[in-house]
Amino acid sequence: MKNNNTRSILWFSLAPMVAGLLIFTACRKSSSTEGNATLEVRLTDAPGNYDAVYIDVEKVEVNVSSDTGTTSGWVTVPMLRPGVYNLLDFRNGIDTVLASVNLAAGTISQMRMTLGDSNSVVVNGQSYSLKTPSAQQSGLKFNIHATLTSGILYRLWIDFNAGSSIVATGNGGFILKPVIRTYTEAMGGSIKGIVLPGVASPEVLAVAGTDTLMALPDSATGAYLIAGVPAGSWTINYHALDSLYRDTSFTVSVTDGAVTNVATTTLPLK
Repeated sequence: MKNNNTRSILWFSLAPMVAGLLIFTACRKSSSTEGNATLEVRLTDAPGNYDAVYIDVEKVEVNVSSDTGTTSGWVTVPMLRPGVYNLLDFRNGIDTVLASVNLAAGTISQMRMTLGDSNSVVVNGQSYSLKTPSAQQSGLKFNIHATLTSGILYRLWIDFNAGSSIVATGNGGFILKPVIRTYTEAMGGSIKGIVLPGVASPEVLAVAGTDTLMALPDSATGAYLIAGVPAGSWTINYHALDSLYRDTSFTVSVTDGAVTNVATTTLPLK
């Protein structure tokens, strides 16, 4: 289930991913970070016939190898809120962000989600502890063969099937054997370019309808990146804060999952 907002080892594929620091204020957004890919991990659930299913998510990690060789091995994906989640809160298209990280361009080979020991199921008002030995000891492992591309935001959904993941034992108890479906989606594209000179103190505005995105170029190189841009036609405005320089405007086309490279522009004197 996507939000347009009995085995523990699962296989799935990832596609290209997005980078850049996005700052959201109402419909105004800005980004000045480039060279990274952003992975966002979300949790959702297929329905189960229980009062509640609580899982204790302690850690999310990915096994990465960057093109530059600066990163290799397991990297922890910072969680927004480690702890207990009720899977049944995320049914019918509802999800929640578990973790997010910026990664250098390169590849991911595996993902690992480690559960704590505070897992439980509520049946007819009665709470039962859920045991998941493999998850507690080494984590739920997902084999990935993904190429990370800078400039593309990528969302990965972990879809627990609560109904199939809870197994009744002969003594009246329950154990957790996660049955999980995963799917992914690239979120928009990105716009990348260079605007000079730095002394003009330019800012970059991308406008489409009522939506405005803003980037502040690097003061030394003039480079900028606006990530997570919806597909379509965007008007780019280079606005010089130094009144000695003339503003420049032009139109670009953005495609989902792709980086739109803009030619280097030097703002003229008035």
